Amino acid sequence: MHVRIGTRRSPLARWQASWVANELRNHDVEVELVPLTTEGDRNRQTTVDAFGSVGLFTREIQKALLEDRVDLAVHSLKDLPTVPTEGITLAAIPPRGPCEDVLVTNGPPSLEDLPSSSRIGTGSIRRQSQLLHLRKDIRVEPIRGNVETRLKKLDAGEYEAIILARAGLLRLGLEERIQHVFTPTEMLPAVGQAALGIEIRTGDAELHVCLQQINHDPTHQAVVAERSLLSRLRGGCLAPIGAWAREVESGELQLDAVVLNSSGSQRLFHSSKKPLTEPETLGVEAADHLLSRGADTLIATSRDEQ
Repeated sequence: MHVRIGTRRSPLARWQASWVANELRNHDVEVELVPLTTEGDRNRQTTVDAFGSVGLFTREIQKALLEDRVDLAVHSLKDLPTVPTEGITLAAIPPRGPCEDVLVTNGPPSLEDLPSSSRIGTGSIRRQSQLLHLRKDIRVEPIRGNVETRLKKLDAGEYEAIILARAGLLRLGLEERIQHVFTPTEMLPAVGQAALGIEIRTGDAELHVCLQQINHDPTHQAVVAERSLLSRLRGGCLAPIGAWAREVESGELQLDAVVLNSSGSQRLFHSSKKPLTEPETLGVEAADHLLSRGADTLIATSRDEQ
């Protein structure tokens, strides 16, 4: 079997696609990487939230898949919209990396030690909201670019600190830049953070069967719970929503979820459990609980403020 893998061109995306390629080669699959450029990659000035749409980093790779220019697409799952794309199947989700967010700074090593009015760079409304909930006296400022670009901006003195995903720094061999790992009580990650989503054309049965060799069922079930929550909230990947699902005991899945307004002054949190076999129900019921407490108002307010 020969498989063409579509991927973004950034070093992190190439690492992720290469990891999948190596796993498939271990199962005697011939693999070719096909680098592609997405809308989100071309426009590095506008903040992600300002685009006002989802799929910025996935649509053009999906188009290549549908046009038979690639056979398999590797995405950062947090970038993949919850609304299915006709003709495409999310076929596998490998084991997840560490899903926490981290603080990177050349100064004080923790958020609480940063001086008042410190500039913290992030392109995420989710991170912004949770940061401001923890420290109302800091300045959250937008930042774009890949991991290396953001680190250069920090080192150039444009920010006192930036927030990045722990998994991305670990995958790029940059773990020494991590100053503080946020606990889940401080900051919940994005839906699907640190997980990879592997898509194929619907109906490609042979490739689907092959990919089950690298699918990790506990991660897959956890991500289904998170994505079901996000879909029910109708939040999209740009809303101030954090979620973390994981297997806590054999056969049991726990989901922690948070919804905030953009200023971080209002915060709703919910945690619940279900059997590992009921991830979608877990996500939907958690979302309904948050909606009953006004989550839809917080989400709508944050969109109006963007």
